[in-house]
Amino acid sequence: MMKTRFFPIILATALLSACSLFEIDNFPAPEETIRGQILDAYTGQPVLTEQNSRGIRVRMTELSYGENVTHNPDFYVRDNGFYQNTKIFKGRYNVRVDGPFVPIVRESPEGDLLFDGSVECDIQGITEVHFRVQPFLRVEFVGEPEVSGGKITAQVRVTRGVPEKDFREAVEPMGGYTDAFLNVTDLRLYVGYSSTCNGDNKYEAWSNVIEYEGSSFEPYFGKPVTISSRGTVKGARKVFIRAAARINYATPVGGERRYNFSEVKEVNMP
Repeated sequence: MMKTRFFPIILATALLSACSLFEIDNFPAPEETIRGQILDAYTGQPVLTEQNSRGIRVRMTELSYGENVTHNPDFYVRDNGFYQNTKIFKGRYNVRVDGPFVPIVRESPEGDLLFDGSVECDIQGITEVHFRVQPFLRVEFVGEPEVSGGKITAQVRVTRGVPEKDFREAVEPMGGYTDAFLNVTDLRLYVGYSSTCNGDNKYEAWSNVIEYEGSSFEPYFGKPVTISSRGTVKGARKVFIRAAARINYATPVGGERRYNFSEVKEVNMP
């Protein structure tokens, strides 16, 4: 008798729980936009890097409902220094970026805030947020690349984007500082069919790298360095090249050593 009496109640409870799985989500879809540029604080030019997780990361934390220790999903800046996300919920946010530049949020080893260059803003409609940062390096082609026998040879000049003294003053209080952070570890020439040619390049067999031990790159700062593609690009076709270099410092702390990139050049192979 007891089992018979309680069966309808248990069944009804189960049915109500099942129905809740099919409730309509009445929350409006995210449709606000945040966009902006990551700019070199010294030159005003866009900071160029990769268009992926090894490039510049945008991290947002919604503040509208009080403290929120879980940040929104990260997204990444385009290789031309511009970013845009059109699927943001309306609200108040903290926005920060991390990439191949002096960290804009810095803490001591004890967790004390030393500097906060993040932005707190209300996002509604189209909101523009630009960041001026201190890039580690500036990388540029000198003259036009030369093509011979299916190989591309380019002259690349690397200069410091932030004075050594400024870098040290910003990074040293964060702990674990060493002068080796400032060393250039490698210079790369990326070659591919896509104008975004970078580390994800499918045709990386043509790309090349020159690696440097310790401070051995120091004499080459500000001077053209010659680097050639590998293999042979066969047939008359158009390819794109980019140069990149990085220092021995990872951002954010515990992250990756990220490259500063040159602009893209188009090369017509004979």
